[in-house]
Amino acid sequence: MGRKQVVDKIFKNFFLVVSTFSVIALIAIIVFVFAQGAVPFLTSTADNVHLIPFGIEEFTINGTPYKLDDLPRTEKFVELDEPSGAYTVGFVNKGETVAIDLDLDLENDIVRDRVKIRTGDGGEVEYAEEYVFEVTYKGTIAGQLLGFYIAIPQTPTNFFSEFFFAKDWRPTYNKQYGILTMIVATILSTLGAVIIGVPLGLLTAVYMADFVPSGIGRYVRGGIDLLAGIPSVVYGFFGLMMVVPLIKEMSGASSGGGLLAAIFILAIMMLPTVISISETTLRSVPMAYREGSLALGATKMQTAWRVVFPAAKSGILASIILGTSRAVGETMAVIMVAGNSPQMPGKLTDGIRTLTATIALEMGYAQGRHNRILFSVGIVLFLMILILNTLILVLKKRLTEEQ
Repeated sequence: MGRKQVVDKIFKNFFLVVSTFSVIALIAIIVFVFAQGAVPFLTSTADNVHLIPFGIEEFTINGTPYKLDDLPRTEKFVELDEPSGAYTVGFVNKGETVAIDLDLDLENDIVRDRVKIRTGDGGEVEYAEEYVFEVTYKGTIAGQLLGFYIAIPQTPTNFFSEFFFAKDWRPTYNKQYGILTMIVATILSTLGAVIIGVPLGLLTAVYMADFVPSGIGRYVRGGIDLLAGIPSVVYGFFGLMMVVPLIKEMSGASSGGGLLAAIFILAIMMLPTVISISETTLRSVPMAYREGSLALGATKMQTAWRVVFPAAKSGILASIILGTSRAVGETMAVIMVAGNSPQMPGKLTDGIRTLTATIALEMGYAQGRHNRILFSVGIVLFLMILILNTLILVLKKRLTEEQ
């Protein structure tokens, strides 16, 4: 075996290994996201109510003594055997015995009524995340807090009635995870951007491919490539400082941030992708097509639209797919101009929140089921893009067959 054959074999095996690991990594990511996102609809958050002490070394539950160091798990919690019922939790604070009466009623779906905490004088009751209630007392040291977290398990969320088709999104208080408003907002903002951006992008691409003077064309193409490389946060800042105030002034709305601002920014952001790919495809059409059309007496405009454009349908559809996918998946710019209100938009100036904005805004503080639900939102977004791309590819196949 010669030297060249050895080198070729080494690179072949190297590319095979890299490709294999890439595919495995992609599959692992998809499996992980789907596994995390499916959990809220299949299992409860826990089997029983958890009582989690903090700052307290010894305490009693209905007279049974417990020590923090004796708790077997790293979480240091006590499972309460009865899912609903009355408990008395006691501990010593400032030399006095404090008794906390807990009345747990898991049949009630209203959060504020699920746990009724009655404390003695000096007790402070606060609400925390994930059906966790916090009872705190001031300790003997300045700034020290003693108390318990009461964590109540959530039953599995119904995918259709409580998630996909539900309108209310209140994950940290009412534990409501309805994303219908965000699905509608994502579809409307993307559809509006496509209606504006795709025609403008295609007209620009045709002009650059067949009509722009050669001396100017390279500068225009450089500008388009520069627009494609601008970070989305810059587009968002432009929209926040220029577009939002303009919409507010023209519409008289209380805030210019909303659906219309999101549509405008997304349309601008998808233009470079649509223009660049479409123009490259149009320029790749053989010159013989143009020459034959012109020889038959067609004008340059007729040639561009009736000969060159149909011949480049495949690449043009690819540009639309990529541009639309960017509009669906855009996050930062939308966060800055859309108003971030999870409501069903009634008019163009209403504030909206898209699926991507919800994930970005809440992933930093989401806990427990709330965190898993955000993975579920990501799955819905993934499926929306998959369905959209599939529909466009089917259309592309039909148009190809008709040629």
